[in-house]
Amino acid sequence: MKDRRRVLLLIEDDPNDRLITQSVLGKVGAGYRVQMVRNGQEGIDYLDGVGPYADRQKFPFPTILITDLKMPILDGFGVLEHIQNHPQWSIIPMVVLSASQDTDDIHRAYQLGANSYLFKPQGYEELSGLLLKLFDYWTACEVPQVDERGQEARTDCHGKLGARYAGRTS
Repeated sequence: MKDRRRVLLLIEDDPNDRLITQSVLGKVGAGYRVQMVRNGQEGIDYLDGVGPYADRQKFPFPTILITDLKMPILDGFGVLEHIQNHPQWSIIPMVVLSASQDTDDIHRAYQLGANSYLFKPQGYEELSGLLLKLFDYWTACEVPQVDERGQEARTDCHGKLGARYAGRTS
């Protein structure tokens, strides 16, 4: 069953990249509500629901996260590390969208739990095409549903695997 609540958290420090990405997402975002923050620390505050992001009606927990890597205050690696330290959030699809083609950056991002690492193209059309593919893919995927705090939503645990996951035997 698809979770129709689609919230994308974009963590990007460059105002031009935010503007371009927001414009592209408005066209190809397939019904995603886009929330944007300017650095990794703001991204963590958003995920934690603290400070200005405490109102989960206004700042709902994301169903997908896209982060740049190279940012001031706290970089994208810090965001990935924070999520890795909160295993209940590992179900959030995490995409790195970076200008860095450094193989060490790519390797580290995947080690920290990134689901995808995409090189940020320079042109609007290229970025638009890349994001369209990204949204087509994640819209087709089944992902666990989460509540407003980012906790995995309880299920009815039908079937043997569901019962086993819930700690029940049948």
